[in-house]
Amino acid sequence: MKADIGIIGLAVMGENLVLNMESKGFTVAVYNRTTNKVTKFIEGRGKGKKFIPSYTIEEFIASLRRPRKVMLMVKAGQPVDDNLELIIPLLEPGDIIIEGGNSHFPDTIRRTKYVESKGLLYIGTGVSGGEEGALLGPSLMPGGSKEAWPHVKEIFHAISAKASDGASCCAWIGDNGAGHFVKMSHNGIEYGDMQLICEAYNLLKDVGGLDHEEMAEVFEEWNKAELDSYLIEITAEILKYKDDDGEPMVTKILDKAGQKGTGKWTVIGALDLGVPLSLIGESVFARLISSMKSERVVAAKRFSGPAAGKSNIDKQDLIDDVRKALYASKIVSYAQGFNLLRKAAEEYGWELNYGEIAMIWRGGCIIRSAFLNKIYEAYKNNPELQNLVMDDYFSSILMENSQSWRRVIAAAVTQGIPVPAMSAALSWFDSYRSEWLPANLLQAQRDYFGAHTYERIDEPEGQFFHTNWTGRGGDTVSTTYNA
Repeated sequence: MKADIGIIGLAVMGENLVLNMESKGFTVAVYNRTTNKVTKFIEGRGKGKKFIPSYTIEEFIASLRRPRKVMLMVKAGQPVDDNLELIIPLLEPGDIIIEGGNSHFPDTIRRTKYVESKGLLYIGTGVSGGEEGALLGPSLMPGGSKEAWPHVKEIFHAISAKASDGASCCAWIGDNGAGHFVKMSHNGIEYGDMQLICEAYNLLKDVGGLDHEEMAEVFEEWNKAELDSYLIEITAEILKYKDDDGEPMVTKILDKAGQKGTGKWTVIGALDLGVPLSLIGESVFARLISSMKSERVVAAKRFSGPAAGKSNIDKQDLIDDVRKALYASKIVSYAQGFNLLRKAAEEYGWELNYGEIAMIWRGGCIIRSAFLNKIYEAYKNNPELQNLVMDDYFSSILMENSQSWRRVIAAAVTQGIPVPAMSAALSWFDSYRSEWLPANLLQAQRDYFGAHTYERIDEPEGQFFHTNWTGRGGDTVSTTYNA
């Protein structure tokens, strides 16, 4: 008997993914560098199921049906390259290597080229949904060697999550690193969603004076309308959960956030592409400043702020305003994220289907929500849409929610409550809707100290000028370019 696919790596994600594959009728070969994990799995969760255990890499490769499909579920970085060097000599032309970790997309671009040079095919696939998603159905974002897709399509569609309409939350994304770029962007948007929810929680608690039971009820109500999403759902459950002493568990957790790096990669990618990803950037920075816990404790004793307390605003009015501010900010977050995808497609020559990307995020992944249907509809109506906020639905919501958004941020500023993501979203929106920005003065400053030149409003764009501002400068100017 030969296996339909083989998995290298039986950590949390790998183990759950192979159980998912087997449950859909596929025979799976399993191998782990630490071979006692193979034994433990076969004698434990894998007992009596259609798995082919392997204790050497040669045995593992030999157990696979041609074209062989080898999926790496190992730690991103050097371990992926190490495994490639281990298995490539054992494979034959047309065999397929699939990498399912959170690899940085430039590494996937490099690896695709390298593996294809050996006569093999390579897929770098984003896998979102965590442990539960891997077992019950993740959102899958494969990209790489397109010739490989027909050979893995059946397996990927079978194991992926299914949206409420039954559609598979998996689609071919594009060439080389496209799949991992889209997964990276998904994680960046996830950072934004989580930070916005945390800011809403802070506002309800410290401005509205709601207790945790009340806040749980608010989030449960929000999950029945336009904010319906996995993250809102679990937030309500977290706020209700009690510790052994009857106190809310969340109040016992240290306010010091961790991160694995995909949010940072998203922001770096945006800077490289010249995309103003301000909300997601602030979400990453919010985690960084939270990690400065010991410094914040000292600073809190030194710097007194406005006396935070219950606002004069009616509690229900505040709840409604925070809901609207959260939704408006969420629209901006996704607008920035999809703008990043558009710029990446231009830069790397990827043919991305933005509506389809929204569709495959509707199930399995962490940012799954009803909201994604609206994004799909926006791109279905206009595949060339330059920015989500220009879609009729989203633009109308931003205008309708604008005053609530401003009241919430004003209340936060007045009471000294940090709302970096919400305020970044509003600043981006105000900048985007401004026909004029003070960048004319900025250009004058650059020209004054560095002869960087500027364009004039009374001359055609693309012509650059320099002024001898002090009378002491010459006519030599700096080369005009954008980094």
